[in-house]
Amino acid sequence: MSLDSVTQSVDEAVSGFFEPIAKWLGEVVFYTVPVGGTDLPLIVAWLVVAGLVFTGWFGLVQLRKFRLAVDVVRGKYDEEGSTGEVNHFQALTAAVSGTVGLGNIAGVAVAVSIGGPGATFWMILCGLLGMATKFVEVTLGVKYREVHPDGTVSGGPMHYLPKGLTERFGKNGKTLGKVLAVLASFLILFFGLFGGNLFQVNQSYAQLVSVTGGEDGALGSSAGALFFGILIAALVGIVLLGGIRSIANVTSRLVPAMAGIYIVACLIVILVNITAVPDAVTSIVEGAFNPEGVAGGVLGALIIGFKRAAFSNEAGLGSAPIAHSAVRTKHPASEGLVALLEPFIDTVVVCTMTALTIVIANPASWGEARAGEDIGGVTITSDAFETVLPWFPYILTVAVLLFAVSTVLTWGYYGLKSWTYLFGRSRASEVTYKVVYTVFAVAGSLLTLQTLIDMADAFLFTLAVINIIGLYLLAPVVKRELRTFLEFVRARDADQNPGKGDDDQEPVKTTV
Repeated sequence: MSLDSVTQSVDEAVSGFFEPIAKWLGEVVFYTVPVGGTDLPLIVAWLVVAGLVFTGWFGLVQLRKFRLAVDVVRGKYDEEGSTGEVNHFQALTAAVSGTVGLGNIAGVAVAVSIGGPGATFWMILCGLLGMATKFVEVTLGVKYREVHPDGTVSGGPMHYLPKGLTERFGKNGKTLGKVLAVLASFLILFFGLFGGNLFQVNQSYAQLVSVTGGEDGALGSSAGALFFGILIAALVGIVLLGGIRSIANVTSRLVPAMAGIYIVACLIVILVNITAVPDAVTSIVEGAFNPEGVAGGVLGALIIGFKRAAFSNEAGLGSAPIAHSAVRTKHPASEGLVALLEPFIDTVVVCTMTALTIVIANPASWGEARAGEDIGGVTITSDAFETVLPWFPYILTVAVLLFAVSTVLTWGYYGLKSWTYLFGRSRASEVTYKVVYTVFAVAGSLLTLQTLIDMADAFLFTLAVINIIGLYLLAPVVKRELRTFLEFVRARDADQNPGKGDDDQEPVKTTV
């Protein structure tokens, strides 16, 4: 029996068993209600409302403290002797690497195909709202993290939900917090194995095959798939063995590199078509409020834009606090401010650049997709770049590989923290997880397991329900932490610039 027939049999067996479960779970988690002629997924509304609430609660913190967040990333407010494993920049890039991925390339193309150019406007708005949610959850992640005797750190919803709820509500909060923590750990672990690992490897392999001759090319055979899977697994396994420090060292170089390559390519297309930029911007703004050919009109474009942004930046899902919790700091809110840059990079910058490139280049495949033809998002994005850069599919392949590897690394760390919370931090436990995770990477190039990936998506967004309830209950804690950090910033600035005030930090009352 050939390897191809074996993998096909496994795919069919898994799909046959899990498909009814995945379908039911997807219908529950992504339940939609008709609004203005289109369907609104309630989970997207849940995430957007959280962004609106926290934006108001913290006085537009994502805009008013944006410059301060950049200063913190630069190390301006670092303190000697701070507990943690990585610096602010490394924590940010490790978390960004878990969100910036294939969704920024393919998902955005699908969004502007279904929702028209106007979906871009709403995508940006949702990204801005998500910055406030990310600030809240990461501040809690650092506040309630667990520092182990060996200096390593564990954080995330599995830690701040039980600790924070116990601190605020006593015995009842403790019981609820423990139940939510176990659920959160399981949901993150499942998504990490299938969505953050297997799916990323599978899609990057598919893109690599497409530019190397397809199924008849050097990598099109089952042997080529196995080789690719083993190679990725080996790279991931080596980095995972080094823990968050090793992951941060890789992602702090990989993320800027992959984002730089991609954004430069976008800018080349935009500059070559510079005369088309005003019309493209006009179509985005007008399409947001007066879209043509979009089901549900304005609401349709809004929902599609919000959905793409919410699925891309993961604000409110509780995953990013795991990476950010390892930061070296004495002030939890300092990393919360750093984290609000994450949706800005992921959605406001990278997703918007993709959308703008497609709208400006206006490839034929985009028009066909808008007319209802089934065309893959990666194809549309690739065609947009190819209008100016005929060799771009090769560069896109490099970008996809970088995106995929960085995502696999970060979700490997997220999964490890969930695994150790559930099964303990012994060496045997950690080694078992790392072996399982690397095996899933090999399987990613051989198997599709789309049904399990669909389940993983549903699990991840189930986590958003659990996590955001906790964020609402613990928001007063975040408010106190922000006040404390802003007082520290004012004192530090006063010491460094005696006799000079910083208008951006005054008065504290207006920020919390």
